[in-house]
Amino acid sequence: MTFRINRVYTRSGDKGETGLVGGKRVRKDDARVAAYGDVDELNSAIGLAKERLTAPTASLRPLLEYIQQELFDLGSELATPPEAEYPGMWRAAPSHAEQFERLCDRYGEALPELTSFILPGGSELAAMFHLARTICRRAERTVVTLNAREGDGGEHVMIYLNRLSDLLFVLSRWVLAAEGKDAPLWTRGEHRKLPE
Repeated sequence: MTFRINRVYTRSGDKGETGLVGGKRVRKDDARVAAYGDVDELNSAIGLAKERLTAPTASLRPLLEYIQQELFDLGSELATPPEAEYPGMWRAAPSHAEQFERLCDRYGEALPELTSFILPGGSELAAMFHLARTICRRAERTVVTLNAREGDGGEHVMIYLNRLSDLLFVLSRWVLAAEGKDAPLWTRGEHRKLPE
């Protein structure tokens, strides 16, 4: 299938509506639009992290590109209401969550055991992975809302996003280790003091 986009603006959304796959028009604050919008934002955050990879972390580029491709498909799945599903349509499946679990094990096996909660940061790249992780969690919550309202957000989409957020957390730690840096640790309130 070939796509040709000659003009970005269509003016068809100027009154607050947009079209889903299959042509159905919905409001732009529809739960389905919110869900695939959050997945699009997640894809952008991963793209930013990919472009900020450092020499010690450059090996992540093919993985992040692969995940971006899948997220595009995931957004398309969310943009497709049940009545517009078509043969050969990509759908999130248990195998996708399993692949993320294997990657979590692979990238996490050499990391030290956590003895405290960690804070986003330690390096610019690690912070970007944490940002992607939190957007992923929001996308998961939005899909839960879609399921509650319409019953068709897809159980496997929720699981996909849940496992992907786990992987992004592991990768945030992995990039710090690869860069030779430490994660900032959470300190209990009674042990914290406001800097002067």
